[in-house]
Amino acid sequence: MTSLTSERCEACRPDSIAVTLEERQRFAAQIPQWSLIEIKGEPRLRRTYTVSDYQTSLALTQRIGELAIAEDHHPSILTVWGKVTVTWWTHAIRDLHRNDFIMAAKCDEAYAQIIP
Repeated sequence: MTSLTSERCEACRPDSIAVTLEERQRFAAQIPQWSLIEIKGEPRLRRTYTVSDYQTSLALTQRIGELAIAEDHHPSILTVWGKVTVTWWTHAIRDLHRNDFIMAAKCDEAYAQIIP
């Protein structure tokens, strides 16, 4: 199985295809700390990272922002003292796309680099 972190996001349009239930389960195995939630009827991936202070919260937020810009796929990020909460979903399809799982995995990788 290819690691999600080695993949790149693809451009999504309203006719892009959401991941299947089988794909969700397979991809979720690579990002076990992420939760599947639903907001306004739309499935989303969410994780809260715990860090030691506000400066580290900002550093992680900055790194995730840089990843989002590089992949042209942008999350909701809530940054507070000691925590960064990231939520991924694909606005164009109002559902989850492979891109969301790719970016969740890349966020985990960024966190591991900041918090060894």
